[in-house]
Amino acid sequence: MLFKQQALLRQKLFVLGSLAIGSVLYLVARVGTLDRLQPICPIERRLTPPEPEQIPLRTLQFKRGLLHELRKGNATKEQIRLHNLVQQLPRAIIIGVRKGGTRALLEMLNLHPAVVKASQEIHFFDNDQNYARGIDWYRGKMPFSFPHQITIEKSPAYFITEEVPERIFKMNSSIKLLIIVREPTTRAVSDYTQVLEGKERKNKTYHKFEKLAIDANTCEVNTKYKAVRTSIYTKHLERWLKYFPVEQFHIVDGDRLITDPLPELQLVERFLNLPSRISQYNLYFNATRGFYCLRFNIVFNKCLAGSKGRIHPEVDPSVVTKLQKFFHPFNQKFYQITGRTFNWP
Repeated sequence: MLFKQQALLRQKLFVLGSLAIGSVLYLVARVGTLDRLQPICPIERRLTPPEPEQIPLRTLQFKRGLLHELRKGNATKEQIRLHNLVQQLPRAIIIGVRKGGTRALLEMLNLHPAVVKASQEIHFFDNDQNYARGIDWYRGKMPFSFPHQITIEKSPAYFITEEVPERIFKMNSSIKLLIIVREPTTRAVSDYTQVLEGKERKNKTYHKFEKLAIDANTCEVNTKYKAVRTSIYTKHLERWLKYFPVEQFHIVDGDRLITDPLPELQLVERFLNLPSRISQYNLYFNATRGFYCLRFNIVFNKCLAGSKGRIHPEVDPSVVTKLQKFFHPFNQKFYQITGRTFNWP
């Protein structure tokens, strides 16, 4: 009985072996020679980047390394061609607001594997000389990216410059626009502090914030002072709404981005129709700096420049109160337009 079972097993193995050999011979016969057999997944298809929702975070290190070499000018034309890299016009722009946290927002969004950032502020739409150079010049300032990725740039001067909404509309009427705001009085003081630091570096004197923010003749808020004008968010937004529907704007809470960034970043991911990829792993609090820093992977971390988080000068409380009362009605209108409410005074 055992002998018959062994014989039957040998017979089955012989049949299976014959079928396998037959399959190989059939393939060889079709192609002509074994050396000419094509792989199941052609090289071209294997190099095609996956769709955004299929991007694994573990590919991030390789991609960032390659894109970093491109930014340094070290990548070859063959690498660019082989990986199908392109310079794309942005599909989203952080248009403002100055001192609202535009740099922090851009760097944090760059944690997402489907996002590539322009490292420098391009100032294409707000600078007449740059704008005259044309859209190809602008594209040439964009970073290399994979076709499925979204390029994002930030130039906070865009938000307050009159010509910009129409110029961006002419480039892409469906572009997504990001506005990051902070409590208006705090933002104005931060704006002043940055200018003050620049003056001090050049050994120049500068007026106190109170003297600039309050008109000495009327004792009212000085709306000619740029730092005050910039904080009247609704005035600038109304100009943008002449060209873009409110649905194409997303308002980011700059104050919350400092204290609890992940929920704000997840809202932006949804607005940009990106799969959720940024996690708490990518953000860690640096107690020395007092800010969240970025973790791209196990070996690459990044904190914002030391110039971020400057200590503000003390401002007369009565001036602060006056400014808060001045901004209040504009804030209420901003809430109504955008549908996002903040706990501002």
